[in-house]
Amino acid sequence: MAMSSGGKEGDPMMDINTTPLIDVMLVLLIMFIITIPPQTHAVKVDLPINDPSQRQPIIDPVKNKVVIDPAGVVQWNGSPVDLVTLQQYLETTKTMNPEPELHFQPDPAARYEKVDTVLAVIKRSGISKLGFIGNEQYRNDF
Repeated sequence: MAMSSGGKEGDPMMDINTTPLIDVMLVLLIMFIITIPPQTHAVKVDLPINDPSQRQPIIDPVKNKVVIDPAGVVQWNGSPVDLVTLQQYLETTKTMNPEPELHFQPDPAARYEKVDTVLAVIKRSGISKLGFIGNEQYRNDF
């Protein structure tokens, strides 16, 4: 500890004693560190319920089949899906390596508008392995 002696012998000391000030500051710092609550890194996530009745159709890593029935219902591997879900499945297959084949089979009695809408969804997804199944049913033999 440094002490200051006055200029001459017997003169009063003119410097402030900072040792008690530093001691008080260190005690306050330790008290603040102790009283800070520990940070928790918990992230709340709503996990899906494993309900077999709500099970999504599985994406086959080799080939998947999109069917449009006469009523205009779009099916992915035999399960009915809407266009948003179809888009999600197609995006998922696009990220797989190797990319699975997509077989497209519209019913001859299905409305052209519905077939065209589904084809537009397939094209927007960027699928490169697309095959049309059952084209022979559209051929008229004379």
